[in-house]
Amino acid sequence: METFSKKEKEKARQKKRKDKEEKREDRKANAVKGLRLDDMLAYVDENGNISSTPPDPRKKKRIDQEDIQIGVAKQEPTDPQDLIRQGVVTFFNDSKGYGFIKDLQTQDSIFVHINGLRDSIIEHDKVSFTIEMTPKGPNAVDVKKTVAVVAPVAPVVVATPAS
Repeated sequence: METFSKKEKEKARQKKRKDKEEKREDRKANAVKGLRLDDMLAYVDENGNISSTPPDPRKKKRIDQEDIQIGVAKQEPTDPQDLIRQGVVTFFNDSKGYGFIKDLQTQDSIFVHINGLRDSIIEHDKVSFTIEMTPKGPNAVDVKKTVAVVAPVAPVVVATPAS
């Protein structure tokens, strides 16, 4: 004697087998054999889009082998004075030894570690630093406090009327 679930499982197996057989027959009936090579080719246009038509040979660009550059482009040597930046310490944790400096030129927040300090710093200090690129992003090194130059102020004498 078969249970209800056994009957249902058997029905599902037979339906699956029948569907599989129908798909196989459908593939055989609609199979396109013997396509020509031209029908199987795909072309890439100048914008990188795939198309079935070949590109126009009149639009072909000639590229010299010497003009091809592999790797990172060579950078022009920069003046060391351009690398020195000014900023304000927005956060610094003495116990953990790191913080962030807001670059006054680009308004970027740049990470600073205690190993990159020349002077001790606290929050809201004005500092000068250089940027070093690391795998995690820009890092401030050679960080030192900048001394604000204050112009001397002439004393103001207020005359009071004599009584």
